[in-house]
Amino acid sequence: MAIAQGNLTIRITETPQVSQPNAFSQGGTTEVVPRSQIQVDEQADRKLAVLNSGVSLQEMVNGLNSLGIGPRDMITILQAIKAAGAMQAEIEVM
Repeated sequence: MAIAQGNLTIRITETPQVSQPNAFSQGGTTEVVPRSQIQVDEQADRKLAVLNSGVSLQEMVNGLNSLGIGPRDMITILQAIKAAGAMQAEIEVM
């Protein structure tokens, strides 16, 4: 399974293995045990910035551009800001 949001990717690989009791074991049973491997890719070259309140949309877009945010991620960020009630604007995606 893989989950991605923006520049964060999480991959989980499950490889079940069989565990058997030792020879002459008293009451041991053969069981399938999970073996999980988790990989996280944060693209560490990314940056974070704090924007002052009261900035214009243009200043916000310029700041996000300077961080290397791509158009899709920028739209997602702007939609989240709007949904949180922190932006007084209409977003129209064409």
